[in-house]
Amino acid sequence: MNITIKSIHFDATEKLEEYINKKVEKLAKTVGNETEVDVQLKIVKPQTAMNKEASISLPYQGKRIFAEKTADTFEDAILQVLDSLKVQIEKIKNA
Repeated sequence: MNITIKSIHFDATEKLEEYINKKVEKLAKTVGNETEVDVQLKIVKPQTAMNKEASISLPYQGKRIFAEKTADTFEDAILQVLDSLKVQIEKIKNA
């Protein structure tokens, strides 16, 4: 699985990147190891709570699936995005 992490307007820490890689790698069981996954991190409004935005985009069975969530931390946002992607993947599988 090839995971590309882009952090916009800030530099992601190595610890954050390792966390994202670890969590996103779990999708490999479902979508396959040859998948290109794009992860984008962005700070929406630096002075407010709920300002960490994460999005993930990847191909799955000929379609491009995408999810984006905002939370207090990037870790929480990534977990929410992965949950959303799992729902989309199940819908495609069962269609």
